[in-house]
Parts: sequence; C-alpha cells; structure tokens
Amino acid sequence: MYGCGGQRAESIDASLCAPLQRLMREHIPLWDDLEEFLLTAERVEAEAGVNQEEALTRLYEQVSSFAARLKVHARKEDDVLFPMMARYIGRETGPISVMEYEHSQAEYYLDKFLEEASGDRRGINANAAKVVAGYAIEAYSILTTHFSKEENVLFPMAESMLSDEEKARLDSMMLQME
Repeated sequence: MYGCGGQRAESIDASLCAPLQRLMREHIPLWDDLEEFLLTAERVEAEAGVNQEEALTRLYEQVSSFAARLKVHARKEDDVLFPMMARYIGRETGPISVMEYEHSQAEYYLDKFLEEASGDRRGINANAAKVVAGYAIEAYSILTTHFSKEENVLFPMAESMLSDEEKARLDSMMLQME
C-alpha cells in the first residue's frame, strides 16, 4: 500500500475498524496493478510497430482486468461507505463529492481506453496508440492520488465519525457485496 505522495506504507492502520482495513487491503493489489500497467503504457508510448502493438495488447489485458476488480472495490465505497459518511458531512461539496468525482473520472478514462484499444490493434498508427495509452496513464494519475486521499484522509475520517453500530453495518453490507 502507498501512502501520501505515492510512498509505500509498511502496514495497514490497526486503529481502523475491520471494514476500513479491508478497503485498505483491497488497495494493495490495485496499487500493484496500477504500477504494472503504467510501465506497459510507457512502453506503448516508447515503442513503434509490432512491439507497440504487442505492448498495447498487453496493456488492454491489464487494464481490462484491473477495471473489473476496481469496479467491485468502488461499489463498496459508492454504495455503502460514502452514503454513510454523507449523513455527517454532506455529498454536494467536500470530501465525498471529490471522491465520487474522482471515481467517475477514473472510470471515464478506463472506459475510454478500453473502448479505443478494443478490436484489431494490428497496424495501429503509432501516434494513435500513444493517445490511447494516454487514457490509461490519466486513469493511473487520478487513481494514485485518489487512493492516497482515501488512505490518509477519508478512511481515518470515517473511523472517527461513524458509530460502532454504523461500522458493524458497514462491515455487514460490505461482506454481502463480496
């Protein structure tokens, strides 16, 4: 897991309740996937011809797999955690509106990449491939900042504002989503 500014944290904050710790643990493989697909996207930008096509195909596979896992994780936040927190801090402005906006922006860039990179990539124009890879890089940029905000600000905020009863309900609802 990474902390603020992309620094890898050594452990999950034990002061967080079980469901928030679970959300943080889910970030660990997502961080790893982000780093992996960033390297591949950078390869797409650096290569040309067959090597670029192969890198773009690999990137498509990585992003497709990542996006599916991210959707499951984001649903827990969008459908359970954020509404619980919004009861205290609102949803129209502030942290929840920022988190939801970042979710939608990341989803937009991931979907845009998957749409543009789907199909036959043979003979793709080098510049077009770079533009397509740029969508994955933009999603990476949004999500690395987003995860850091959740881990360093939002999850600790939720820990302090939610009652024990709400944390138990959060846990139960999240477990039902798995």
